[in-house]
Amino acid sequence: MLNIGCHLSVSKGYKHLGLQALSIGANTFQFFTRNPRGSKAKQIDVNDVAALLDLMQEHQFAALLGHAPYTMNPCSNDPYLREFARAVMVEDLAKMEYLPNNLYNFHPGSHVGQGVEAGIGFIAELLNQVMWSEQTTTVLLETMSGKGSEVGSSFDELSQILKKVNLVEKMGVCLDTCHVYSAGYDIVNNLDGVLEQFDKSIGIKNLKAIHLNDSMTSFNSKKDRHALIGAGTIGAEAIADIINHPQLRNLPFYLETPNDVPGYAQEIKLLREVYGK
Repeated sequence: MLNIGCHLSVSKGYKHLGLQALSIGANTFQFFTRNPRGSKAKQIDVNDVAALLDLMQEHQFAALLGHAPYTMNPCSNDPYLREFARAVMVEDLAKMEYLPNNLYNFHPGSHVGQGVEAGIGFIAELLNQVMWSEQTTTVLLETMSGKGSEVGSSFDELSQILKKVNLVEKMGVCLDTCHVYSAGYDIVNNLDGVLEQFDKSIGIKNLKAIHLNDSMTSFNSKKDRHALIGAGTIGAEAIADIINHPQLRNLPFYLETPNDVPGYAQEIKLLREVYGK
């Protein structure tokens, strides 16, 4: 079965998210843990969360993916911004435990001139401060496109972060198809080779989720511009190869295309039609 969902707004509650996902043919979804461009977080309604958990069990949902806000920069050169990232992640991971055994994804951040090595050190330091041995949430580093001073556009950089994390068994990676293609990993013409590189650097067992997006920009552009499935430079055929690849087909896929909910329904329908062919 194809485990596929998209990004949905939590504004109307968690059970509503589950019902909305089902209405568009999804069996999972991604949501922001708080305002993606700010710091405000929605309070947890335990009854609402319980209703979602019941719905997920009834309909055999795949893992949900909570996404950290874009304002978080764990490797900033500003101590105040690093402390903000720490506080956000502490609160987010505590709230994710109301939805046990799911996934939490974040952008590693930008080193803003300090250098990659310093950035990697700050990211690992943060993770070692906020994670605890009893947590059920798996924390994911997202692959990045390489714009500006982003950390995490290479598999090697992500591997270096993971090697510094004490509770590495509670970590993983979310591969964003647009980002890795823009970063210079040719998933269109050499998907097997890219996955071999990932396995050598990080270990394929640590790949826990995929952001499924086409790309507005060309290969190795170092830009982060998502496109609708089949409307970008990756293309529908390569996307079909990705969801059907033996090493990927059982992972959860989350659409982050520039779409509305009816548009996501059409993309999910298309992807289900080509899955298994």
